[in-house]
Amino acid sequence: MRNLTLLVAFLLALPALAAVKVDTVTYKQGDVELEGFMVYDDAAQGKRPGVLIVHDWMGNGEFSKKRAEELAAMGYVAFACDIYGKGVRPKDRTEASAQAGKFKSDRALLRARVNAGLEVLKKNPNVDGARTAAMGYCFGGTTVLELARSGAEVAGVVSFHGGLSTPTPEDAKNIKAKVLVLHGADDPFVKPEEVLAFEDEMRKAGVDWQLVSYGGSVHSFTNPAAGNDNSKGAAYNEKANRRSWEDMKDFFNEIFAAK
Repeated sequence: MRNLTLLVAFLLALPALAAVKVDTVTYKQGDVELEGFMVYDDAAQGKRPGVLIVHDWMGNGEFSKKRAEELAAMGYVAFACDIYGKGVRPKDRTEASAQAGKFKSDRALLRARVNAGLEVLKKNPNVDGARTAAMGYCFGGTTVLELARSGAEVAGVVSFHGGLSTPTPEDAKNIKAKVLVLHGADDPFVKPEEVLAFEDEMRKAGVDWQLVSYGGSVHSFTNPAAGNDNSKGAAYNEKANRRSWEDMKDFFNEIFAAK
């Protein structure tokens, strides 16, 4: 019995094992109910940097949640936010195009939705509000660039194969964040002239920006569900996926270390 008591005492004295926890969070922007995933290591102590994740045009789902879990395992608090609204999840490309188009044609609404998500992240008790960033995929990449153009207080934003155009390029003067764009060099949906216009926008506004192009990759290069046929314009690319993730990690190390 004495040995058993000692064993129990020893086990209780061990540090808690790291465990990534996913909390479903319901919140609002105006009168619209939204649903996101707050993901964190529940064994970690103290405040940590927070990363906002914005989904692609299919809405907030397993892909965003998986990325959030990966970030949480790295020591961040990650919030996969919702732009479309609770329960609004496109069933196919046609519905996705309609939903994404609704927000791309109303950048004020898009900015309001993503800023609502950022506010939820910053209010989390585990998050150091002075060390936050945002990242997004495809539609989400476009969204985090609009977040930056809105003048949001974030240390950095990362766009993975996102659209780069905006109806208000002059708003780049509001950008406080460092900007990292991770781009498929052969992406047929983001034309070379769009890339050049984005670069010009960043230069004129004096933004601290980077754009990395991955050769041989097209749109959606981070998503295995996109298949592997580049001729379709969207396809997974293992090398570009891996390299872009490493580039993102280096970027986060830089922006969060500077705070």
